[in-house]
Amino acid sequence: MPEHTLKRFDEELERLSATISEMGGLAESQLAQALRALRDRDTEIAEKVIVDDPRVDALDEAVQEQTVRLLALRQPMAVDLRVILSSIKIAAALERIADYAKNTAKRSIVLSQTTAPASGIAGIDRLGRLVRAALKDVLDAFAHGDVAKARDVWERDEEIDQVYTGLFRELLTYMMEDPRTITGCTHLMFMAKNIERAGDHVTNIAELVSFRSTGHGFEEDRPKGSAAMYATTGTETGPTP
Repeated sequence: MPEHTLKRFDEELERLSATISEMGGLAESQLAQALRALRDRDTEIAEKVIVDDPRVDALDEAVQEQTVRLLALRQPMAVDLRVILSSIKIAAALERIADYAKNTAKRSIVLSQTTAPASGIAGIDRLGRLVRAALKDVLDAFAHGDVAKARDVWERDEEIDQVYTGLFRELLTYMMEDPRTITGCTHLMFMAKNIERAGDHVTNIAELVSFRSTGHGFEEDRPKGSAAMYATTGTETGPTP
């Protein structure tokens, strides 16, 4: 960020970035703990994820308050305005990621009381690890204003979508072959969607990191590996199961 003649303004911008970084670290921790709760069938950890969610919400509110104050009192322009406006959107994306972690934790509690294929749980964990790694990297890109690293995260969204598509189809197969797994696999499918959506928000943050520094996101259309779920071939007239 540029230096200003008013030291107070610099301090306020630094505090805003620090709040977002704190929020990002907490969102990452929430996601990691939700995955651990699922992997270990640990309802106590899952409950903690749920209880800690208001901490993320409080930081989101703090970001909103800080940005409103900066807009009202400093009348920022150019780079400063981009930094402040993007901060609101980044905070909103992090809040949604934490919400998806909370929803995953809630379903892991229910899942601990029913039957679900071990490979399905492992698939969720793999998907979650990909998203968590991307989140960690995009937070590093945010902290250092690293557009190249942000772009790398943006491009990795395709891999996350491909893993999600494969997992979705695998869970459908389990449900068709053994009706006893329908309840458990349904919860896993919702978890997978939550985590895939968290990955989309990570990608949005990557684009905002670019916007902060350059004034624009990434010009190409975002690669979407999940498009294969809706592909049609030959005489098919509807989406592929």
